[in-house]
Amino acid sequence: MLDQNLKTQLKGYLANIRQPIELVASANDSAKSREMLELLGEIAALSDQVSVVRADDDQRRPSFLIRRVGTDIGVRFAGVPMGHEFTSLVLALLQVGGHPSKLSQEVIAQVQALDGDYQFESYFSLTCQNCPDVVQALNLMSVLNPRIRHVAIEGGAFQDEVEARQIMSVPAIFLNGQPFAQGRMDVEQILAKLDTGAVARTAEKISAKEPFEVLVVGGGPAGAAAAIYAARKGIRTGIATERFGGQVLDTMSIENFISVPHTEGPKLVAQLEQHVGDYDVDVMNLQKAAKLVPATQEGGLHEVTLESGATLKARTVILSTGARWRQMNVPGEDAYRNKGVTYCPHCDGPLFKGKRVAVIGGGNSGVEAAIDLAGIVAHVTLIEFDRDLRADAVLQRKLASLPNVKVITSALTTEVKGDGSKVTSLTYKDRNHDTLHEIELEGIFVQIGLVPNTEWLKDTVALSNRGEIEIDHRGETSRPGIFAAGDCTTVPYKQIVIAMGEGSKASLSAFDYLIRLPADLAEAA
Repeated sequence: MLDQNLKTQLKGYLANIRQPIELVASANDSAKSREMLELLGEIAALSDQVSVVRADDDQRRPSFLIRRVGTDIGVRFAGVPMGHEFTSLVLALLQVGGHPSKLSQEVIAQVQALDGDYQFESYFSLTCQNCPDVVQALNLMSVLNPRIRHVAIEGGAFQDEVEARQIMSVPAIFLNGQPFAQGRMDVEQILAKLDTGAVARTAEKISAKEPFEVLVVGGGPAGAAAAIYAARKGIRTGIATERFGGQVLDTMSIENFISVPHTEGPKLVAQLEQHVGDYDVDVMNLQKAAKLVPATQEGGLHEVTLESGATLKARTVILSTGARWRQMNVPGEDAYRNKGVTYCPHCDGPLFKGKRVAVIGGGNSGVEAAIDLAGIVAHVTLIEFDRDLRADAVLQRKLASLPNVKVITSALTTEVKGDGSKVTSLTYKDRNHDTLHEIELEGIFVQIGLVPNTEWLKDTVALSNRGEIEIDHRGETSRPGIFAAGDCTTVPYKQIVIAMGEGSKASLSAFDYLIRLPADLAEAA
């Protein structure tokens, strides 16, 4: 299964195993089981610290337990964790084998202190870029705390189980047999749901922090660039962000980041996080801003209140809260979110294998989604509001060549329908003839652009009629000492490379603002 280059790399990683591990296999006569056993044999051949045991003692087959020999420390994969999950497999081998994690000691102690028995099951698809974070987080937690157990389940290999549990979006997490969470999560986010006192303790610590000279709100490309540029000036810099990386974490392929021919969102975010970590930046993750109170006088302290109740103060603030997927805002959309209505074709597409789906939106994202899905599902209906598709010509030609795709233009989606547990159809209005039509289907992929995360700033800084923060050529907002950058602003063209440049510019402008404050105002602040 593994090519020679991958085997060479894996052998180097496995040299870090400190304690022997065994791969306990449960298999049957299926092709997937043969594939799994071949993979386990190839792994064991690369290290004398790894052995394979055939037990057939688990109800899910194929599956295998990675267990530290002589202990009950281990994690289980059901299916064959290749694709995006191969990294999760490698990390599990190392961590069960005693290789230390990179988590902070504070977070490790919090995991180890959890009181209770937790049996987690997470469902992933091999093409999902969000799933590895969940799988790796739960695997690590189960290694750190013996009362935590985790099984990572490949949805494509256990389609009957996925349908029985009505899973239509991954990653999907179950705890002790009940739905626990949906979507990308890391260890700290999972802990926040399990340890109810963690939010209050963190808020208390944050509120006790000294004022920052530059406080960046948002941790996407713009926010990361702003923090780096500020920290390089030697001034006290902080980032408060709901999730570091923002929308880039949900980006499958990036091919227009100049000097890097190809990368993926999670990989770029990891590099951004590492780069920020090279400087003295106080990163406050999992912190969503709720209110901004501008300083009452120039040079004074601005206040940012977080949803946790914590309050931060700063002499300058850079707003880089980014944007999120735009919703259709039609009846049934909220009721059937993650029950057939989804926003990530790469993550959730494999769950709709052989089924009928619709893609809403005829721009590049929508047409690319339709092309990808056509190779998986039975039929794709692409619905576009305008008279013509807006995607690049090369994408439209590719779409037109696919036999199982139908394009409907001049159409307005009016309702999502279902049976209470899953989507069964959608209705749309033909804008040319003002007639309603219904399409029977099982999945709806919404790809109609982004909306800025600025609702919390209403009546604080000037916003455009689209909700974007109005900025000038220096990144300045309508309030002195408050700057903004990236997809949440009026800057045209929402691109990663542009957001980074805008974040850098806003940071330089903030520094210029600080050094030009009159001495008496600076001292009063």
